[in-house]
Amino acid sequence: MIELKNVRWTYEGGDSAVLDGLDLSIRRGETVVVCGPSGSGKSSALRLMNGLAPHFHDGALEGEIRVDGAPITDLAQVGRVTGTVLQQPRRQFFTDAVDTELAFALENFGTPPPRIRERVARVVAEFGLAGLDGRLRELSGGQQQRVACAAAVTHGPPVLLLDEPTSNLSPEAIADLTAILGHLRDRGTTLVIAEHRLHYLRDLADRIVVLQNGRVRREWTRAEFPALTDEMLRAEGLRGLHTPARPRLLRAYAHGPSVEPGEPPTAPRRGAGEDPAPAPARDPAPALDHEAVATATGPREPIGPREPTGPREPAGPYGPREPAGPAGGLTLRGVRCTFLGRPVLDIAEAHLPRGSVTAVTGANGAGKTTLARILAGLQRHSGQVLHDGRPLSRSQRQREAVIVMQDVERQLFTDSVTAELRLGALPERAEHASGVLADLGLAAFGDRHPLSLSGGQQQRLVVATARLSGRRIVVFDEPSSGVDRRHLRSMTAAMREVAQEGAVVVLISHDADLLDLAADRELRLRPVP
Repeated sequence: MIELKNVRWTYEGGDSAVLDGLDLSIRRGETVVVCGPSGSGKSSALRLMNGLAPHFHDGALEGEIRVDGAPITDLAQVGRVTGTVLQQPRRQFFTDAVDTELAFALENFGTPPPRIRERVARVVAEFGLAGLDGRLRELSGGQQQRVACAAAVTHGPPVLLLDEPTSNLSPEAIADLTAILGHLRDRGTTLVIAEHRLHYLRDLADRIVVLQNGRVRREWTRAEFPALTDEMLRAEGLRGLHTPARPRLLRAYAHGPSVEPGEPPTAPRRGAGEDPAPAPARDPAPALDHEAVATATGPREPIGPREPTGPREPAGPYGPREPAGPAGGLTLRGVRCTFLGRPVLDIAEAHLPRGSVTAVTGANGAGKTTLARILAGLQRHSGQVLHDGRPLSRSQRQREAVIVMQDVERQLFTDSVTAELRLGALPERAEHASGVLADLGLAAFGDRHPLSLSGGQQQRLVVATARLSGRRIVVFDEPSSGVDRRHLRSMTAAMREVAQEGAVVVLISHDADLLDLAADRELRLRPVP
């Protein structure tokens, strides 16, 4: 079905080949998982299979590529036989509404309108999209991912290519996607999935192909899966084949319609499991209740000096307001946000302490990214956000906060990795840029253009800029999409270091591996009833 023979691909302006002698054959109806370290060529291989390279991504191509027996010279024909789901779904949308996006490919192929309506209705039911009737830009990242998956199969292609399809999905949404992929596989669809998370694919994949330096390093067949040990996977930088257990985290102090009810666990959180974080040990965080706010203590070794945050504030009606020092942080009071008259976030009271990492979790559409935008001063809302007991306006938050977005490509502005890192760094921290790059596995890319990096490398670069920003509020919104197992640990270390310097660190993630490594407590959101 798909043949790549001795393929060499170099992006225009690149100084080395991304794919270098890649040989890969995929049979009709086969499900193949393509994995490997960030930058190994997974996304580039998929771009060659669907014709985006070299037709839209300029570069030098050598070797032979055939899809369904034909070369990729006819892009229209390749589009008929393949559907694609990109890492960042908003990059592949052509319309602004769910129904028109699902119909887009069929309309381009001249499908009769009655057939389009029939097919769209079927896909809406299969993918559970009936409630997503608004504009695409108003959906959460996970909801957009579901729409992208549905749009990729609406025209019934025999080949479906998926690039990190679970990067923004909740565990429940991953289970739904797994069921859909199983249904497509049973129907004979050829599935090629570039992915770091392997656990949801262990019963679907016929082969796991590991890339390194642009060529196949090794392959495992379905029969070999049971013999794969965690040590073997770790040696390749791969995640485990078993579904990661949800870590038991202390509940953050919070209440309101958007806050999922539940008591915090009585026992301290367990350790970091099979893959402990390399960061300095954390002091156990005490349980939170409605009378007091937890404190996070521990040694701080800041990269550079921080300005004092002011004197101690008097007590408030919900317990002590946060003093300057490790017990301070952000307090949210009556924070509400609506889109087109529909409430999307409603928090009566919440506290996010400084000096520790607070995970914000919840189903897709629960308001996690909306909360991130509020904390960074990018979203209008009612209510108050206070820092160390003092109200912090939106404009002040824009100066005090930094956010690592889901789609980090929108945050890259310069022509080199080194320049990007220095752009947002405090002057006294700029000299540490090379060390931070080395910690995050980017030391060899200082002169590269940021947009020439892989998705995972771009993600780590923006994490590095946040590390050197010196801001008092640092928000990471799904930072582990495109990040392999090795770099989960370096990313965790960066978050821990920011927290130990006294910043309020908020981690929005569905990634149980990352939550287990990095988070101290959890604020679990739910859709507004």
